[in-house]
Amino acid sequence: MSSKVDVSIIDYGIGNILSVSRALEYCGADVTVTRNIETILSSSRVVLPGVGAYSQGMAELCRFNLDKIIKEIVLTRVPVLGICLGMQMLLEESEEFGMTKGLGLISGKVVPIPNNIFQGNVLKIPHIGWNELEVNSKNKMLDGISNNEAFYFVHSYMAVLNSTSHCIANSRYGDIRIPAVIGKDNVYGCQFHPEKSGEAGLRILKNFISL
Repeated sequence: MSSKVDVSIIDYGIGNILSVSRALEYCGADVTVTRNIETILSSSRVVLPGVGAYSQGMAELCRFNLDKIIKEIVLTRVPVLGICLGMQMLLEESEEFGMTKGLGLISGKVVPIPNNIFQGNVLKIPHIGWNELEVNSKNKMLDGISNNEAFYFVHSYMAVLNSTSHCIANSRYGDIRIPAVIGKDNVYGCQFHPEKSGEAGLRILKNFISL
């Protein structure tokens, strides 16, 4: 019998599923990419990946009834991790291409990254590339992670949280602080891509598996 932690990656037709799957397997997880309800509900950990538009992501989750399943599994106290768009969909709503309702698991909304002039330079949107974390609070998700470690971001929209207690770490883009790691109870999110962030990103995935 395998001693590996079983992780379900939710397959709703959108997301960087292959790279996330390989990274989790490298970290020692037994990974299943699935939209099967019974499989998801029986998992020890659940990952919601995602790239692209918020409205399309939510539409596909709802089409497969996965929005309700995610909410159900959260109630069982199983750890859930949203990555990039997956993180944003954990919030209540998004302003991307009109207002779209999210999963509402963490209080807040998703807004465009503001136009930003920093030290005389206009910072590009989308925010693409490596950026350091500013760790706000102790959390097992960031065990072994220091403030000077960088992670890989690709996004044009950012989270605005209703409670600062849900922001585990920020990333500064010019003068703007972008929530980079969020969490409430057993629900976590990373705005960056841990699967593309080298050893530091793998450490975060290992921390998630170990929760």
